[in-house]
Amino acid sequence: MTGKVIVVGSVNVDLVASVSRLPAPGETVVGGRFDRQHGGKGGNQAVAAARLRAPTAFVGAVGDDDFGSDGRAALAAEGVDVAALRTVAGEPTGVALILVDARGENLIAVASGANGAVSADLVRDSLAALAPAAGDVVLVGHEIPTAATRAALAAGRAAGATTVLNPAPATGLDRSVFGLADVLIPNRTELAQLLAAEARRIGRPSAGADPPDMVARRLLEPNAEGDGVGSAVLVTLGAGGAVLVRRGAEPLDIAPPPVIVIDTVGAGDAVCGALAASLAGGSALEEAARRAVTAGSLATTRAGAREGMPTRAELESALGS
Repeated sequence: MTGKVIVVGSVNVDLVASVSRLPAPGETVVGGRFDRQHGGKGGNQAVAAARLRAPTAFVGAVGDDDFGSDGRAALAAEGVDVAALRTVAGEPTGVALILVDARGENLIAVASGANGAVSADLVRDSLAALAPAAGDVVLVGHEIPTAATRAALAAGRAAGATTVLNPAPATGLDRSVFGLADVLIPNRTELAQLLAAEARRIGRPSAGADPPDMVARRLLEPNAEGDGVGSAVLVTLGAGGAVLVRRGAEPLDIAPPPVIVIDTVGAGDAVCGALAASLAGGSALEEAARRAVTAGSLATTRAGAREGMPTRAELESALGS
């Protein structure tokens, strides 16, 4: 039996400028191409899961503007249940300003808008209505207030669902939050930020220059209060794939398939959504992680965060199924 994926996170409109190279601070680079796309890490992750045929619901907020109406319609068109997507009066929908260079690398700045109105109470009420249970996956991001992120993870864990946290951005997160995740999915930078914050809290050197698997292992170790990640950390490494660090097991390096990279925006979201979809579909964590890394690689082969999210047929083809 297939469980459902409940994504708690952000919805944005992406305003994208494709340029020959990313500007240095204070520099203007001209001659780019502009595009408007649907985004927000939460929305992207929900689309990634839905395209892999996982029953997917979304919890978040948009503004009462044209961007919000368009964002809601775009998620619904992908098959995402948007009954718990609230419209907040008087708030603009979140906007992301994105620069992408000729190599597919990017810079992103986000104006949160209605995403900042996602409260802990809204999350708890929405999850109560969606009724997560054992076999389901609650995938949570951090482009919403920290209290809402914590509430989502706590409610998911209390219901017996698998909780997955993408700590992006990692600022403001500590073990009282990420310790509620069964699986943590940071990139290399976010992993170092989480460890540095923990080191500052306990007054010890962060050792953030250590290899990602060693850093992740530290986050799996409970602290004095008993907080730690439930079972695993999947560290995404860009073109290097990912490393899966599990409690009581050797680290597993997962290499991505060879692809021609067009645009890396949304690749991490594809990993998160695909991992959640695979876990909800009954895959073991190791297999789910392999599928997720392949999905993330496929997402880089087309321009746009959501446009590159692979379908289930595309993923199975790439996996050789």
